[in-house]
Amino acid sequence: MLLRQLEYLVALARERHFARAAAACFVSQPSLSAAIRKLEQELDVPIVLRGHRFEGLTPEGTRVLRWAHRILAERDALCQELSEMRGGLTGTLRLGAIPTALSAAPLLTTPFCERHPLARVSLESLSSTEIGHRLADFELDVALTYLDDESLRDVRRLVLYRERYLLLTPDDGLPRGPARWAEIARLPLCLLSPHMRNRRIMDAFFAAEGATATPAVETDSVAGLYAHLTGGRWSSVIAHAWLHMFGVPEGMRVVPVECPAHGPRVGLAIADRVPASVLGRALLDVARGTRIHDTLDALLNEHLAPAPAAAAPDSPLLSPHREERFDPRPLTRGP
Repeated sequence: MLLRQLEYLVALARERHFARAAAACFVSQPSLSAAIRKLEQELDVPIVLRGHRFEGLTPEGTRVLRWAHRILAERDALCQELSEMRGGLTGTLRLGAIPTALSAAPLLTTPFCERHPLARVSLESLSSTEIGHRLADFELDVALTYLDDESLRDVRRLVLYRERYLLLTPDDGLPRGPARWAEIARLPLCLLSPHMRNRRIMDAFFAAEGATATPAVETDSVAGLYAHLTGGRWSSVIAHAWLHMFGVPEGMRVVPVECPAHGPRVGLAIADRVPASVLGRALLDVARGTRIHDTLDALLNEHLAPAPAAAAPDSPLLSPHREERFDPRPLTRGP
C-alpha cells in the first residue's frame, strides 16, 4: 500500500468525480483509477461504487477512507515534527473559521506567520457543521468557531473572546443610550440569514423581549451585510469583532445593545487526538500571547467613547466584562 493511493482516495471522496480528483492530484484520470483499483486488490475489498460516473463509496470504502485520513494526518505530523527539529515549521496550517469570526482571524494568522515564516496558512470560511465534520476527518488542523456548538465533538477548546452585540444605525437613528431588542426590531433592518448561528442567537434575544425581527434584507455574509449599510437606509446588529475589519460606515454610529452579561464564546477548537497537529499546536501557542479579547475590547471602547451614557467617565466602558480574560492554561475538553 502506498500513501499516494490513500491521497487519491481522499481526493476522490472530496471531489466526488474522477477527473476532478485526478486534476487535484496532478495525475491523469487513468493513473488515479488504476491506483485505487490496486488499493482494492491489496485490501481485498471493494472501495468505490462504479457506474458511468462516481457513485460513492462502499461501506468498506468509507472505513478505508477514515483510516486514510488518519494515516495521512500522522504522516503530516511526522513531517511537521521533523521540520520543527530542523529549525523551523514548514507546511500549510489548515484553519477553518465560521463567517462571523473571519474578521478576527488576522489577529492569529499574522503573528503565526511572523513566528513561523516557512509555514503557510490556508483559511477557509465554513459553517459550524462543516467545521465539526472536517475536524473529525483530519481535514482541518484547527478551527475558529463558537465553542458551545453541538456539532463539536472530541475536541479541545480554547476561549479567545465572548461575542458582544452592537447596533449600527444611521446618525439620525435611535438615541445613543443602550438600545433594547424590541426597539431594534422596529427598525428597517439588514441581518444575517436565519440559517447562521449568529442570527439564531440574535433571534433568541429578540424573542426574550417578545419581539420578532423581520429584516428587509438578509444575507449569508458579513461583507454583504456591510455593503447594504453604506447607503444610510438600513440598521443592523453586529458582533463587536466585525469592527476590526469593517469599522463603522460613514454616516452611521454605534449604539450599545442591552445584552446578557456573557455572550457566546468564540475560540479555537482542535481535535483531541494523538498525535495532534503540530501546526495546530503552534497556532494555539501563538494565541496564548495575542490576548484577542483585550484587542477587541479596546477597539469597542474606541468606537463607544463619544457616547457618555455608555459608561461612567472614570470607569472602563466594558467594566462588567473585564473578568473575561484569555486563559493561558492548557486547552479544556468538553463544552
